[in-house]
Amino acid sequence: MYEIKTQAFFSAAHHLLNYEGECENQHGHNWMVEAFVKGETLDRSNILIDYKVLKRELNNVLELLDHKDINEIPEFKGESPSSEMIASFIYSKLKEKIVQLSKVSVWETQTSCASYYEEEV
Repeated sequence: MYEIKTQAFFSAAHHLLNYEGECENQHGHNWMVEAFVKGETLDRSNILIDYKVLKRELNNVLELLDHKDINEIPEFKGESPSSEMIASFIYSKLKEKIVQLSKVSVWETQTSCASYYEEEV
């Protein structure tokens, strides 16, 4: 099994709903996102997927979030945009373009991240 990942970044604000503490107030992060792709076979060039393709598609998704108030994005209206939910959102949008996508991790800080992946059947 082969696995690759790429990283990308975006800046955005959010606040958590149904939460008691500082994060219930509007605040921002410089988020780092990691997108993982895995598969058993390589192409004729002996690559799983071209990094350029993965980076382009990930950046296309991140444009939906970059320099936005995440609470105002339609998919998050009335929902608490936690790192877990943001990872799930990015995963579902990216999976539409990258079928071999296996996991998305979203880092709020250098020491705290949440990941989303689907269980293999």
